[in-house]
Amino acid sequence: MATLSLKPGQRFSLPDWHTSSRLTSADAERQRSASHRVRQEARALRNETNNQTKWDEHDNQTRLAERISSVSRWKETLDKCLADIDVEIDVLAKVKEAAERALQAKNLALGVSIECLTLRESRRAIDVVRDPVEEELHREVKVIDKAKRELQQKVSEAFEQLCHLQEARQQLSCDQRHKLEALEIDRVCLSLSVSSPNISLKVNPTRIPSGTTTVDEWEQNSQGNKEHAEAEMKASARLREAAALAIAQTNNELEAQRVATEFALRKRIRDLERAHDELKWQEQNTLEEIAEMEEDIRRLEEDLRRKMQDLKVAHTRLETRTCRPHKELCRDQVQYGLTDEVHQLQGTIRALRQKLVESQDALDALHRQLHRIQTDLGYKANSLVLDNKCMDSRRKLVVPAEKSVPEFDAFNRTTNRELQKGQLEMS
Repeated sequence: MATLSLKPGQRFSLPDWHTSSRLTSADAERQRSASHRVRQEARALRNETNNQTKWDEHDNQTRLAERISSVSRWKETLDKCLADIDVEIDVLAKVKEAAERALQAKNLALGVSIECLTLRESRRAIDVVRDPVEEELHREVKVIDKAKRELQQKVSEAFEQLCHLQEARQQLSCDQRHKLEALEIDRVCLSLSVSSPNISLKVNPTRIPSGTTTVDEWEQNSQGNKEHAEAEMKASARLREAAALAIAQTNNELEAQRVATEFALRKRIRDLERAHDELKWQEQNTLEEIAEMEEDIRRLEEDLRRKMQDLKVAHTRLETRTCRPHKELCRDQVQYGLTDEVHQLQGTIRALRQKLVESQDALDALHRQLHRIQTDLGYKANSLVLDNKCMDSRRKLVVPAEKSVPEFDAFNRTTNRELQKGQLEMS
């Protein structure tokens, strides 16, 4: 009877087969669970990254739009400043031309004065005297020379100020061009999208280019250019006013001197009385100014004492806060605020002290001026007495000789005493 041949190899038992099937099913379940978890995580990641990307793109779009708006506002400001400075340059150039014309006109007046003096040198004999007309002519020459110097100075200052204005305009124009270029670049960036044809990966795009500035530095630069231009325009306006005033003043002085030259004979007593009244008015005003200055100095000293007390309080607070323990010793907002307060108070105290010194110097100058005014008042009073006595003495020319009273010795004694008194006051 034939036998059945068996295939050689390992034979597993039925329990092993069942165990293998269970393990395979368990592994399949585990792999499906892991796959499901990965799929869920991938979906969540996709949603999160898509949302994050959209928000980042939206935020940067908003930032670009805000930046474009900020740069546009600054460009409009610079455009207006450029227009203003162009107007100021034109106006100052016209004032400079007017000053040059006024300076040229003074040459004619000077030539006329010198010609008059030259003609008067042809006088002969006793007529060759230094009369008031000659004195006024010499004074007129001096006034014209002074006016020419002042006008020449204003012309030079106007030329220098025009150079400063051109320099400030150049800075504004350069800043304005840079902002225009930046606006074009940012607008191109704002228009880019995933469908744009000119997008690509770049090498190290997150690098910080050399010469990069902060937003504060950028704004300070534009603000500095604007403030510099405005300061130059203010200086130009002041110079224009000064030049116009100089032109008017020199014309008024020359006109007044011309009238004085044509009407050289004036009454001395009237001039002395006007001068005396003017000095009395100046004396009264100077005394009032001295009183006000002394009151202001007192208030400055009181303010200075109060600011010193405030500084002591701030110093004490800062020093006391240094005793805070361990981590409590931090530079919080109070620390910054107290430090700023100390710096502010120190600057205020320096300014008050400087102003106090200036006020005291001004007060000393007022006292010196008051002394000069009072001394000059004594001179004018003495001159009035002498001139009035001269007028009284000249009455003898119209009074009959037999009615005149012989008061010659008494007059001389009185005159000598008053002259000695005036000399003592002047000394």
